Amino acid sequence: MPIINNSKTDPNKILPMTYLWARKHYKDGVNNNWTPEEISMQKDVEQWKSAKLSNDERRLILWNLGFFSTAESLTANNIVLAIYRHVTNPECRQYLLRQGYEEAIHTDTFIYCCDTLGLDPDDIYNMYKTIPSIREKDNFVVELTESIFDPNFSTNGIENIRKFLHDLIGYYVIMEGIFFYAGFAMMLAMKRQNKMIGVGEQFEYIMRDESLHLAFGCDLINTIKDENPEIWDEEFRKEILELIKKAVDFEKKYAYDACPRGLLGIKAETFCEYVEYITDRRLERIGLPKLFHIENPFPWMSQSVDLSKEKNFFETRVTEYQSAGALQWD
Repeated sequence: MPIINNSKTDPNKILPMTYLWARKHYKDGVNNNWTPEEISMQKDVEQWKSAKLSNDERRLILWNLGFFSTAESLTANNIVLAIYRHVTNPECRQYLLRQGYEEAIHTDTFIYCCDTLGLDPDDIYNMYKTIPSIREKDNFVVELTESIFDPNFSTNGIENIRKFLHDLIGYYVIMEGIFFYAGFAMMLAMKRQNKMIGVGEQFEYIMRDESLHLAFGCDLINTIKDENPEIWDEEFRKEILELIKKAVDFEKKYAYDACPRGLLGIKAETFCEYVEYITDRRLERIGLPKLFHIENPFPWMSQSVDLSKEKNFFETRVTEYQSAGALQWD
């Protein structure tokens, strides 16, 4: 049974499974379950009300909350209103339902952060209109994924499958795989300096979820390619590379705008280098050549994605959040 172009309304005949990787991603998502209220924000409130944060640091925090608060709704819309309709394989649909739940958790996280810190929601949730580099990223993704929102669109035929793959790459590789990562690096760099630890940990958990979303998305993209090899011709590959180059430029512009004078000894250029590094990794995942050939300037970011370190129970919550039967303690 192929991954697309089966009945969209039949009962969810999930057994026997065809794509075991989708089932694994679903189970991994369940094991990673978390909610924002589990993370203490008391120290963040104290820091936010104090003079310990510079104006640049406050601006950076607000910009990242502003970008992510609306970006998460874009990702949820893509899953619920478009991708689920066209990916007809049952086990993939089960994962998409799980991902939709995680996007709801991420949206709830920004509500929690705004409420806890006493931020003006109009300022935060309108930054996609008032901040040009945020607006440009959001508009770019909306334009990239508009075809699959057409109620008359179908994935029948080579050209339509190619359009669908184009939009999947726009959503999973560009939006979730590139546009989120300068912001992740900024917020976690602050956390490493013991500033806004609670917000940083919220972003850490979001990034872990997003790394799983990206893994599923790349497996989905590669499976569609494998089952429809005629769509992945040289011209289409060049088109995708050009889109990704544009996306990197947008993310670099955002990095300079959000952090113009650097952060805690890290220059804006270094955040841009990190974007180039993760972009090469995304390209490799979908069978395209690297563009930048750069070393990872933030090797500590992989620790934040893995979250493999348990913490002392009496100091803070465990970072390896698993279901109760799977918890392990030092």
